[in-house]
Amino acid sequence: MLGIHTHMHTTVLVAFFEISHTVVSMCSAGVLLFLVALWAAKTDIAQARGLDKIVAFSNLCFAAPLAVFGALHLAAAEGLATMVPSYMPWRLFWAYFFGFALLAASLSIATKIQVRWSGLLFGIAMFLFVAMLDIPGSLATPRDRFGWTLTLREMTFGGGGWVLAGNTMREQGRGQRGNKLITVGRVIIGITAIFYGIENFLHTANVPGVPLAKLMPAWIPAHLLIGCLTGAILVVAGVCILLDKKTRMAATYLGAWIVLLVLFIYGPILIAALANPSTDIKVEGINYFFDTLLFAGAILALASATPRTD
Repeated sequence: MLGIHTHMHTTVLVAFFEISHTVVSMCSAGVLLFLVALWAAKTDIAQARGLDKIVAFSNLCFAAPLAVFGALHLAAAEGLATMVPSYMPWRLFWAYFFGFALLAASLSIATKIQVRWSGLLFGIAMFLFVAMLDIPGSLATPRDRFGWTLTLREMTFGGGGWVLAGNTMREQGRGQRGNKLITVGRVIIGITAIFYGIENFLHTANVPGVPLAKLMPAWIPAHLLIGCLTGAILVVAGVCILLDKKTRMAATYLGAWIVLLVLFIYGPILIAALANPSTDIKVEGINYFFDTLLFAGAILALASATPRTD
């Protein structure tokens, strides 16, 4: 029995330490940007009260995933280059270029330096991806709910970038332009939240939040309760955000709930994935964790950009 127990521990340790360079790159980039963003936000976090402390983490929640995905693009550029449309030349170049661009944007947003440009350009890039890849794919298979889920997810990421840029412009005295960017982001986030809320109601067996194909692990309890509660919060908050009624409160509560899902649902899923010997499963676990964290970051960015008197 002792030998079997020791062998099991050895197998788990091997799974953790024999990791591909892609997984190491993604995790390292995420941890480093987390520490940088935490240091940059320490004053805001200390001064915030109540749920505003979670809002103070908006840049961190947005920047860390960009670093992770930037590292993925650099470590697995050849594989990702196949996703570049065939009519574009230098497909490998664009995979590397976007990887470096994501890392630069993540550092800018984490440190709050030149966010006006990093948020704006990141948003433009995401909207271009939606126009060139997501919408054509969704129109080709209109009954595939996952295609529309991904389309709205990428649009929300781009909208979150514009909210960050717009908030910075407003602080710099360019309120009119900044408000337009924030409005675009708010409308996209509101529509996405409503759609995702309905999907969470209809598919409670899947992971909550961003309603993708992955099923909730059997060892996580209360699937129905988590799915329905997440759906209700998304729909109610989405309606408030779309109609611009109590936007800050709605975005704060929704963002806080998504962060809780990241910590207590996607966190254990990530740990289980990293313990698996398959690199593909490790990368999938990292992607689910940071995709959902980026979704939370976009929502919290909207809360941060909305005046407290709304």
